[in-house]
Amino acid sequence: MTAHTLLSTRQWSRLASVTTGSALASVLLAAAVAVPVAQADFPQRDVRMIVPWPAGGGADAISRKISNLAEQALPTSVYVENIGGAVTATGLMQLAKARPDGHTIGVLTYDSVVTLPRGNMVPGYSLDKLEPFARVTQEADAIVVSKQSGYGSYEELIEAARANPGTVRIGVAPEGSGPYLAVRRLEAATGVSFNVISYPGSSTAEAEALLSGEIDGAISSLGDFSGILSSGDALGVVELSGSQNPAYPEVPPISEFGIELETGSFIVLAAPANTPEDVIDTLESAYQDAYESDEFQQWVTSIGVTPGWLGSEEVDEWIASYQQRTFAAMDELNL
Repeated sequence: MTAHTLLSTRQWSRLASVTTGSALASVLLAAAVAVPVAQADFPQRDVRMIVPWPAGGGADAISRKISNLAEQALPTSVYVENIGGAVTATGLMQLAKARPDGHTIGVLTYDSVVTLPRGNMVPGYSLDKLEPFARVTQEADAIVVSKQSGYGSYEELIEAARANPGTVRIGVAPEGSGPYLAVRRLEAATGVSFNVISYPGSSTAEAEALLSGEIDGAISSLGDFSGILSSGDALGVVELSGSQNPAYPEVPPISEFGIELETGSFIVLAAPANTPEDVIDTLESAYQDAYESDEFQQWVTSIGVTPGWLGSEEVDEWIASYQQRTFAAMDELNL
């Protein structure tokens, strides 16, 4: 948008008749001041939501649902674009390079906050280039077994792994991910050894491996496996948490077995760094309205995901604390 479009015909006529340098400077200054005022109107077009995972996973479904509700508080639409690759870095690098005007936002998950920063895996990637403005979920990891595995409980799974080390096949995301750290921490806590098989991408690949019999169990959130859990093709045997998940009362927390192990996933929403504060406020407000709606609360609970809101003033501190705790656990296991 140029200054010409922001000035009236009368103003431009006055500008054309000005002959002194000082008067011309004053008019040009007025034109320059007018630009950010007009550009402060947000949004001016549809908002692009980058989900850095392939379509079909839990993060994708939640991001689409809450965005569909958030756009009801905006004059334009919010559309989701899946850009997977490089453990979320491909999509988030595009987010970081987008114009910081609020028209491009994205999703941060465990890998965005822990895996990439921990290993310095992608040159140029940094959370400093992003501006988190909300956390919408915080859910525990869980162990889910396939129906054909023959395991009906957490105790049976651990007993089999103890009796025959390296034979029980557990699917997780690649090394450095939350589920990978979870399975290694579980091995250390129980003294067993699993045959750990990693699957890049979303939990959809692990669900398919469970259905085909390629693996006996997998670690991710119960929400990620809601489809095969509801169909009866898989069974949740334990949640890596210290408290009971009310959405899945039949799945015990691991604290019931005397083990302190809490790991999980989350969804944080972010914009490019240097996005204006009033734009961040508008986005945060729209997504908070969506989060607090009965429709979202009922839906997210129905798929076994725990809602957990933090606003822009809290989410940065939470991320820093989460990183510190997780990096300490990794140091203990030399990961």
